[in-house]
Amino acid sequence: MTSAGPLDGVTVVDLTRALAGPHAGMMLGDMGARVIKVETPGKGDDTRGWGPPFVGPNEEIATYYLSCNRNKESITLDLKSDDGKQVLTKLIEKSDVLLENFRTGVLDRLGFSMEQIQEINPRMVILSITGFGHDGPQTGRAGYDQIAQGEAGLMSMTGPNPQTPTKVGVPIADLLSGMYGAYGVVSALYERERTGRGKVIRTSLLASVIGVHAFQGTRWTVGKDLPKAEGAFHPSVSPYGLFSSADGLVQIAVGAESQWQKFAPAFGFEPNDPAYATNGDRVRNNAQLIPAINQAFSAYSTPDLLAKLNELGIPCGEVKDLQQVYEWDQVRSQGLVIDVEHPVLGQIELPGPPLRMFDGESEWKREHTAPPELGADNDAVRAWLGLDA
Repeated sequence: MTSAGPLDGVTVVDLTRALAGPHAGMMLGDMGARVIKVETPGKGDDTRGWGPPFVGPNEEIATYYLSCNRNKESITLDLKSDDGKQVLTKLIEKSDVLLENFRTGVLDRLGFSMEQIQEINPRMVILSITGFGHDGPQTGRAGYDQIAQGEAGLMSMTGPNPQTPTKVGVPIADLLSGMYGAYGVVSALYERERTGRGKVIRTSLLASVIGVHAFQGTRWTVGKDLPKAEGAFHPSVSPYGLFSSADGLVQIAVGAESQWQKFAPAFGFEPNDPAYATNGDRVRNNAQLIPAINQAFSAYSTPDLLAKLNELGIPCGEVKDLQQVYEWDQVRSQGLVIDVEHPVLGQIELPGPPLRMFDGESEWKREHTAPPELGADNDAVRAWLGLDA
C-alpha cells in the first residue's frame, strides 16, 4: 500500500500542550495528516519540562514529551504579538483542522474566538478540549488528569478496596479526551465533504472518563447498585481476575458457563455445586471462591499453570512489566514499537500506533518522524505561508 495515508492532504494546526490535545494531534499525524505544532517561544510545550527521566547529552529532552509528539512539525509563536497573530491567521487560512485546549475564553481574548476562526476559514474543523466542559457551573475550571479521574468517579472504582481510591497508571482522562477528540475531528472532516463547512467539536476530561464508565455506569443509573473498588477482580463475572501461583501471579477470565464446566473439575471444584453453579452464584460467593482458587493454584508454578489453563481453553495471562512488554515478539509483530531518527538522540524506539491499515493483503505503513525540537520548522512553515523567516 503506497498511499501517503487516509488523512494525506489534511493540515492540522495544533495549539495544544500537555497530553490530551497533543495525543489527538499525534493520532491524526499517524494517519498521514500534516500536523504543525505551535509552541511558546523559549519554553515550548509544558511536557518538554516534565521529568525525570530526561535524556540526551545534557539531559535536556523529556521522555514524556517524546511520548505524544511524533509525526509533527514545530514552530514557535508569541500569540500576543502582531507577528504571532499574523502567522496564526495565515495558518488558519491554509489548514483544515485546529486543535486547542486553552482555558475557556483564552482564545477569545487573543482575538481567535470560534466564530472568528470560522470567519477566517469556514471549512475549518475545530477541536476544543477542556477539563470539565465548555459551559455549566464549573466551566473554566483547570483540568488535570488525576483530578478528573477522581471527580469523574474512576478512582472510586479502582484500587484494592473502597478505602484506597487509586488512579490508573497512565493519564487516562487525557488520553481518552485525545482519542474522542480525534474521532470527532475525523467525523467532522467526513461531514465537510457533504456540507463544505467545518464544525466545532467539544469534549473534556470529565466527559471522556464518563464516556467509558460502560457497565459500571448503567450499574448505577439503572440498577442503583453503587460500584466500588474491588481490587483485581471483576464485579460481575467470576472467576475473573488476578490469582497467585506458587511463584507469581496469573490472571484468568472464566467468562462463560462452558469455561467454568472445564475449569472447575480440573482444579478440584464441583461445577454444579449450588454455591458456584452459575456466574451469579460465583459472584455472590467470591469471598470463599477466590481464596479456594488461590489455594488450588498454589500447587503450580506460573509456567505450568498457564500451560494447563491454555490446554483447558481458559483465557489467561501473566502480569508483565514494560520491559517485558516492549521486548515481547507479539508486541513487535504488531508494529507497536517503531524506530525513528531523532536529531539529538539518534535512532530511538517509540511506542507505535495501535491501528494497522490494509488494502487487500498490502499493509500501509507510514514513515514515522521523531518528535520535533522546539521551533525546528519555523523557517519551512513561514515559507509555506509566504512569510519572511
